[in-house]
Amino acid sequence: MSLGDTVAIIDIGSNSVRLVVYENLSRAPGQVFNEKEMAGLGRQVATTGMLAAAAVEKALAALVRFRILCEAMHVAQLRVIATAAARYASNGPDFIARAEAAVGQPIELISGDREAYLSALGVISGFDRPNGVVGDLGGGSLELVAVDGSRVGEGVSLALGGLALMDRSQNSIKAAEKIVREDLDGHPQLAAMRGRDFFAVGGTWRALATLHQRQSGYPLNVMHGYTVPAREASEFVRLVERADATMLESIEAISSARRPLLAYGALVLDQLIKRGRPRQVVISAHGVREGLMHEQLAPKEQEIDALLRGAQDYNQLRARDPRHAADLVPWVEGLLDSAFPNDEPALKRLQTAACLLSDIGWRAHPDYRGEQTLNVIAHAPFSGVDHAGRAFLSLTAFYRYAGLKGSAPAAEGLRRLLSPRFLERAHIVAAILRVAYLMSAGMPGILSQTRLVCDDRRLILSLPPEFRSLASQRVTGRLKQLARLLGREVEVR
Repeated sequence: MSLGDTVAIIDIGSNSVRLVVYENLSRAPGQVFNEKEMAGLGRQVATTGMLAAAAVEKALAALVRFRILCEAMHVAQLRVIATAAARYASNGPDFIARAEAAVGQPIELISGDREAYLSALGVISGFDRPNGVVGDLGGGSLELVAVDGSRVGEGVSLALGGLALMDRSQNSIKAAEKIVREDLDGHPQLAAMRGRDFFAVGGTWRALATLHQRQSGYPLNVMHGYTVPAREASEFVRLVERADATMLESIEAISSARRPLLAYGALVLDQLIKRGRPRQVVISAHGVREGLMHEQLAPKEQEIDALLRGAQDYNQLRARDPRHAADLVPWVEGLLDSAFPNDEPALKRLQTAACLLSDIGWRAHPDYRGEQTLNVIAHAPFSGVDHAGRAFLSLTAFYRYAGLKGSAPAAEGLRRLLSPRFLERAHIVAAILRVAYLMSAGMPGILSQTRLVCDDRRLILSLPPEFRSLASQRVTGRLKQLARLLGREVEVR
C-alpha cells in the first residue's frame, strides 16, 4: 500500500462522528483505520429544533482530532458528510460552518433521498446481487429504499432514528410504537419488502444482531451477512422491546451509549417486519460510507465481483508466489467441470475463491496452519459472500492443511452452517488442493503442464515425461483419497 493512495470518509451522524480510512479506492478496499466519537448530535433535535451545545463541542473536538490523524496518515482524499441531525436542526448551518473550519474540508450536507441512495449503494457494494429493501437506521432518521442487483429504487427518509424516536416519544416505548406505526403508513417501500430480503443497516441493528448471535450460540462472530428468518427476528426484537432497562444496561457486548437505543431500534424493526413481511433480515455492515466509495468507482470497477477481488488481494499479499494461482485456478476448474458438469455458478465462484485463498497460511507453524487459516478466512473483511460461503472457504482451507479427517472446535462450529452437499464439496476441493500443492510446492510452472480430469470411471493425472517423477507415493496416496471421494479409480499417464 502506498500512503498516497488512502481514501478517508468522515461521517457526521446524529449519534456518532466516525472516521474511516481505506487503503485505496477499489472494489474491495481494506480499512486502515476506523474510529468514532459518540457525540449524540441528534439528541433532542426533534423537540428543541436545535443541536445541543455540549454535543456540538464534542463533535467539533472529534473533527479536529480526525483532521490531525488524517494528516499523520497522509490521506490522499478526504470526504466529509453530515446527515439528519445537521439537516433538521435550525442551528445546523452554523454547526456546518464551524465543522468545516475544524476539519479543514468542505462538508456535504446530504439530503434524506441521497442518504437512502448511498445506503442502497453500500448494500450493493457488500452483497452478491442483493434483492430486497434496505433500511438504514441512524440516530436521527430511517431511510428505506429498494434494491435489485445494481438497481436502486426510490427512497424515503423518516424521522424514526433512535435518538429522534426517544425524543419524540418522551422516552416512552408505548408512545414510540404509535409514532412508528403512523410514520410507516402508506410507504411503497414496505410493499416492496414482501417475500424479499430486508437489509438492516446501522449500529443499533448491528447491536441487536450481536445479542441474537450470543443468545443462539452462533458459531461465526461476523456481523456482515448475518441472516435471521423474519419470524425469528420478530420474536427476538419483541423480547428486547419488553426487556427491563437494567437488563439492557448489563449487556457488556453493547456500548453504554448504544444500550438506551436498543429497545427503540427493536421496535422499528418489529414494525417493519410486521408490515413489510420480508423473507429474512440480513445485517449489512456496509452503508452510506461504503456507498459513497462505490459511487466514485468507474462503472467497470463497480461490476467486479467483490469476493473474488478480495480473495485476489489476499493471494497477492500472503501467498508464497501469487503467480501460482494462475495455474491452480484453471487446473482445479478443469477437474471439477469434468466431475460435476452441471454445477451452479454460485458454487463455481466459491471454488475459485477457495483456490485464491489456498496458500495464505503457509507462514504459520505447520501444526496450526489449518486452524489459523480457518480463522483468518472466517473473519476476513470480505464482502459479496454470505456466512455459508465463509464457512465453505474456511473449511476448504482447513482441510487442505489439516487433512480431510482434521478436526477443531472452530471447524465443527462452521460445519453447522453448510448443507451436506456443500460440506462434501469442501472436502473434495480440499483434496484436490492437497494433490496440487504436493506436486507444485505452491510454485508456478508445473500445474500448467499437467492435467487432472475425470471420466465416467477414472481420475486421470496426465504428466509430461520430464514430470513423471512427481507421481510419488505420497502424491499417489492423495490421488487415491480424492478418487474415493469422487467414486473413481486412479490412473496416472
